[in-house]
Amino acid sequence: MKVKEVMTKNPEVVAVTDQVRDAAKILRQKHIGGLPVMEGSCVAGVVTESDIISLLTIEEPSEDLWLPSPLEIIEIPIREYINWGKTKKALASIGNTEVRKVMRSPAITIDEDADIEEAAAKMLRHKIARLPVMKGENLVGIVTRADIVRGIGRAYNTDKGKLGG
Repeated sequence: MKVKEVMTKNPEVVAVTDQVRDAAKILRQKHIGGLPVMEGSCVAGVVTESDIISLLTIEEPSEDLWLPSPLEIIEIPIREYINWGKTKKALASIGNTEVRKVMRSPAITIDEDADIEEAAAKMLRHKIARLPVMKGENLVGIVTRADIVRGIGRAYNTDKGKLGG
């Protein structure tokens, strides 16, 4: 079975200059885990949920705040409020980051005429879950591990008990 038989055609994409918040919005709205990142008509990389989540570096609770014993009951909520402020600031900063700063590059791609076994092997070797699918120099799709599993399921012929046919 060929990659072009199981891939998603005309995938959602983002540009290297788009903001992370734009990529996150597409991922959320389309219920997908990653996007090819384009620089002009070239695939420059891939951005995934994991890449975006990795930007979240939340500081530990500040140790410089200490309140006397009678007020210790409110110390923890005050610390949490202060830390939530830091978290909101970090999230805003992350959202403004250009996708090019978080994407994985260069993109690991596969040709549309490759066998799904080759795609699966490439995903396992590189520890990735999706591959942009190319026809020559053009992006024509994206294939995920789930696409390959669905393809195998479709190809399985219960009457013959084997793949194919």
